[in-house]
Amino acid sequence: MWEQRRRGEEVAIWTIFAAPPMAPLSPLAQATHALWGFGPAENAPAIRRAEDDRAARRLRVHVRRFPFLDCIYRRSPDGDPLYPHSVFVPPHPQDADLPRRIAARLSRFLLPQDCLVSPLGLGGHVDHLLTRRAAESLPWARRYYADFPYVMYDSPALLAAIADLTSEYFPISEHGLRVWWRGVAAYASQLTSLWKGEGTLQQALHSYWARERGILLWREAV
Repeated sequence: MWEQRRRGEEVAIWTIFAAPPMAPLSPLAQATHALWGFGPAENAPAIRRAEDDRAARRLRVHVRRFPFLDCIYRRSPDGDPLYPHSVFVPPHPQDADLPRRIAARLSRFLLPQDCLVSPLGLGGHVDHLLTRRAAESLPWARRYYADFPYVMYDSPALLAAIADLTSEYFPISEHGLRVWWRGVAAYASQLTSLWKGEGTLQQALHSYWARERGILLWREAV
């Protein structure tokens, strides 16, 4: 994104699941907040929105957030958590209409020349899978990115996900890599759950970048 902005292109981060949750939190949501380093009295969604803004400033891009609840906050009409034990599961049947609603909201802000960049869904995070479904229902140009850090752990899953797709190479300079690292590091709450600190994050990003000295995105074959 930083390299695109340097070339004068317009880029935006769209955070789909950014609605504030309603109390009370489910046990999984409470445990996840604790993993992120938040105490019971802290406003975790507000802190994460601030992280989103910080990352966008470092990358010099815009950020737009949408009013959908993160999976750890979603409940059935009876009040039962849809995802009581894990976020790495298939979408709940009561989320069947969610991609359509996401797509309808996204389409309000998309211009004809825009290109959506969607997660592949590596790692199986339910919200990544639902986001991909929403993107694929829209008649806009579309590319896919490999969900990081899950792509580092499961090469067979990547190969399966891109079997029918065509890759496109996007170079990233060493300075761009440093900005990328600073952008990811802005999400401080995620460092505790995904990494063993900023040093581990920096090493993993460098390793991923060094494969191509850039990144690959994928699109449907024409």
